[in-house]
Amino acid sequence: MKWIWLVNCQHQLTARIPDNSLTLFDKGFYSLGLLNDWQQKGVNTHWLIPLKKGTQYEVVHSLGKQDKLVRLITTPQSRRKRADLPHTLEARLVTRQIKGKTVQILTSMVDPMAYPSADIVDLYGYRWEIEMGYREMKQHLLESRFTLRSNLPELINQELWGLLLAYNLIRYKMILMAKSLKGVYPNQLSFRDASSHIIYKLTQMPIYAPGNVPKLILDIERNASQFKLEEKRERSYPRTLKVSKNRYPVAKKKNAAHLK
Repeated sequence: MKWIWLVNCQHQLTARIPDNSLTLFDKGFYSLGLLNDWQQKGVNTHWLIPLKKGTQYEVVHSLGKQDKLVRLITTPQSRRKRADLPHTLEARLVTRQIKGKTVQILTSMVDPMAYPSADIVDLYGYRWEIEMGYREMKQHLLESRFTLRSNLPELINQELWGLLLAYNLIRYKMILMAKSLKGVYPNQLSFRDASSHIIYKLTQMPIYAPGNVPKLILDIERNASQFKLEEKRERSYPRTLKVSKNRYPVAKKKNAAHLK
């Protein structure tokens, strides 16, 4: 099942929803019109979103402990704007206690046999993996530079596409590296170390004879074990704002006691 990260206008994406997919939404995208469209556009196109505070719903029946089928009621205003919008939309509400905090997730995956409730709340944690990808590109591939090298708009687009292409090629190579290790997933390899090794090996290719290139490529995968993380890193995926480093010295406050 494919996962789509919603990062652009909904009108541009609803026409491109692949069948047999699951889309993870942020709660800011809560709209029954959008969720209804998403579910109706294709075959087995599901969505998952945190329950927004103040959302009104009716419990239809219980599917299990802290697992309920609920009915969401659309507003008259939204139905006037869209004649095809139904009065109600059924969804599944799963509740879990994680680190002392109540987490509630709405999803269109209402079949408890096909989609166990134990996996649904944990699945939303993967939403934050895209933030890790942004960090890997900015900190490791761009070396934490504040600006791009290009000055013209078309060259900036070219540089950004080049960055995205390089990142995906490295990630694809890491997938092949993980396959060479039993029971290891690609996200269990250190991106910083693996990407540095891959880039170094690729930059050395011109000095080798063409006949030796396939062996050198395979050597990258054979060395995958040295990039395996010691243990799975437990992340709480906090949404925090990092304070940027100040380039200029900050003057210390002087003691004004002698002025009294």
